[in-house]
Amino acid sequence: MSEAMAVWRRLWRTPLIIAWLVVGLLLTAGVTVLAGITRGLSQHRRNQLASLWMRGLIGLLPLRIHRHGTPSVETALLVSNHVSWLDIVVIGAQAPVHFLSKAEVRHWPIIGWLANAAGTRFIQRGNAGGDTLHNQLRDALQQGESLVIFAEGTTTAGDRVRAFHGRLLSCAIESGTAVQPVAIGYRQDGRRDDLAPFVDDDEFSRHLLRLLGSAPIDVHLHFLPLLASANYNRNQLAREAQAQVVQALGLSPAAPASAAPRTRSCEPANAMTCGMNARKSASNPA
Repeated sequence: MSEAMAVWRRLWRTPLIIAWLVVGLLLTAGVTVLAGITRGLSQHRRNQLASLWMRGLIGLLPLRIHRHGTPSVETALLVSNHVSWLDIVVIGAQAPVHFLSKAEVRHWPIIGWLANAAGTRFIQRGNAGGDTLHNQLRDALQQGESLVIFAEGTTTAGDRVRAFHGRLLSCAIESGTAVQPVAIGYRQDGRRDDLAPFVDDDEFSRHLLRLLGSAPIDVHLHFLPLLASANYNRNQLAREAQAQVVQALGLSPAAPASAAPRTRSCEPANAMTCGMNARKSASNPA
């Protein structure tokens, strides 16, 4: 990639990204004011606005989306592999879904306001492995809210799919909700892209700056066939979902541990904002 071209791309993309963030903040303010004087927008309408805003953001980023399959029109638990913070934008632009985030993100400037307006479910820190998170996920599904979970609990470089954590999928079994595996892969010039992955100790602003200087990246997003959760126990369901994702991405079932690149760990409760901070050390148990 020519450095001169990268600088030129950043020069015209950066002000547009800033302007689009302002649009998002204005939408958030409008939703908040409307909620104060009326009963407010329905959650479905808020989700639609969030999806519309994310589609606009994708138009400003160097991403070309290739969608394979369709997201479920019925309530579902979407279970995806995790490569980057971009996954949230890419998936969220395709369907009115809910992501998870740690509770303190609600109070972050810009990110927190946008997340709250989009209907993000905020989870108390420390409850990632306990009954509280499980009950909140189950209740959300029973209320007809489709959720997205990055069941690896960490990002990877996109060259493999780590084991999915079965305990995160038990809420689908208890609520009788179907699980839809989702596979996401980033490619450039016919090869696996190494710029989109958000791994190691990368920092969000530096990663975004590099991204804004990039040539177009092809994003292959696969919405795979629904799995009837009642037909599996949670570990079987996790293994089947992972197997479908691996197959869709054309990867090997497992990669040798010695060849595995370092990854960024994140708690399930931090799934939406995994990678927004410079360093995270919490990881998910099996």
